[in-house]
Amino acid sequence: MQKPARSLAGIAGIVAVATLISKVFGLVRQQAIAAAFGVGIVADAYNYAYVIPGFLLVLLGGINGPFHSAIVSVLAKRDKSEAAPLVETITTMVGGILLLVCIGLILFAGTLIDIVAPGLDAEVRAIAIPQLQIMAPMAVMAGLIGIGFGSLNAAELYWLPSISPLFSSVTVIIGLVFLTLQLGDKVTTPQYALIGGLVLAWGTLAGAVLQWLVQVPAQWKAGMGTLRLRFDFKQPGVKEVIKIMGPATFSSGMAHINLYVILFFASYIPQAAAALTYAGLLVQTPLGIISNVILVPMLPIFSRLAAPENWVELKQRIRQGLLLTALTMLPLGALMITLAVPIVRVIYERYAFDREASQLVASILVVYGFGMFVYLGRDVIVRVFYALGDGETPFRVSAVSIFLNALLAYLFVRPFGAPGLVMATVGVNLFSMLVLMWLLNRKLNGLPWREWSLPILALTGSSFLAGIASWGVSWGLQRTFGSSGLLSQLLQLSVAGLVGLGVFALLATRMNLPEVDIFVARIRQKFGR
Repeated sequence: MQKPARSLAGIAGIVAVATLISKVFGLVRQQAIAAAFGVGIVADAYNYAYVIPGFLLVLLGGINGPFHSAIVSVLAKRDKSEAAPLVETITTMVGGILLLVCIGLILFAGTLIDIVAPGLDAEVRAIAIPQLQIMAPMAVMAGLIGIGFGSLNAAELYWLPSISPLFSSVTVIIGLVFLTLQLGDKVTTPQYALIGGLVLAWGTLAGAVLQWLVQVPAQWKAGMGTLRLRFDFKQPGVKEVIKIMGPATFSSGMAHINLYVILFFASYIPQAAAALTYAGLLVQTPLGIISNVILVPMLPIFSRLAAPENWVELKQRIRQGLLLTALTMLPLGALMITLAVPIVRVIYERYAFDREASQLVASILVVYGFGMFVYLGRDVIVRVFYALGDGETPFRVSAVSIFLNALLAYLFVRPFGAPGLVMATVGVNLFSMLVLMWLLNRKLNGLPWREWSLPILALTGSSFLAGIASWGVSWGLQRTFGSSGLLSQLLQLSVAGLVGLGVFALLATRMNLPEVDIFVARIRQKFGR
């Protein structure tokens, strides 16, 4: 039993390092956009234009997305000799469908922008439309990237899929560097807004193309298919992939439609879209790293334990996934809530991004912090359904969630503004997770609710105390050293954050949880060398 544990730890380590590098570049990219455009019209337009291409890239091309999950789930159960024909057939089918989607995005860009953001003023809309047309080919790239990620993970190659998203960030950063070198301070003026918007769009498209190209040689070398067109749609593996991929895509798509709902309401609030994106990235950076560490190595394990005779061990693995989620997300969420202002100021506040923008983004970040655990916890449960070959149940829950999200957004946007839209998202994620847990309980003939819930509640209480400690230290440092200047802000954030994490670690290690012991042992092993 030791070898699989070491293997799981090794995979998690590879994914963690690669994803960390990729996320750091993603954060630098967002910092570059914030410094160049702040929360002005270019950033707003880009966020609306990126909605559909970005939605497809995350949905179809993301690690742990439905394409990735379906490919891994099927290939993990089949002989390697079947891999290349299966991957080539799926690539041919998906590529053809998404090519039509790309053409539709180009032809109907204006209509789509009006649907997504009916409240945009004419100036922002005029920039968003050509941005969407430029980024439309990302629809095709998204499918190819997702299939490639799944096939590489099935071949036990984890480094490249986890690190390749950095190429999307690098191209945007390079484009912005050349833009500011050419225009300087003029980049924020209205007459040059369109140029800045087009640079962002071309940089984003170039990054998606490069992200796909770098994985092609590795996919060929691993025997996971080439660029050959194959139309053998009747082979059993294809049907099995479609059975999971179809409902899973719609299910995940429903979750992303919630983003459309949020942006629909946000289009009536100036600067809200840009602020939501900046705050969202601060959450998605640690969330994405930890998500990949937990979900990427565990999905094949869930799939191998899908048979009823293995359900006892499957439940143990589900517990492990949920407690690792709580162990990481709950304290991070507490720090996001209590240290929102210094976090935003340290990361974003420079050049075009001023103090007023920091206050807006921080107010949104606080609400995001409350939902970090349920966001990732829901994804753990969804992957269990995928491993069991059931993509329909998450789809149905997601479909109901859309209407709930629209209702909550409508109720919360007027009294709370942009933060109210995030409140709606957190509420929907909580609802989805609880319903999926209840349905999984029925599917697996019962779950050990008490065994799972008590440790999670204890970790929640520890996170609450850690948040109070970090807030107290932050307040004291602010009173002593002030809050102006990057150095004092960085001191305030670092010391308060470390104290909060220290308090949580002290409390968590006293709980005698196996997951905590494993987590601590791995940290000591990594840093004790």
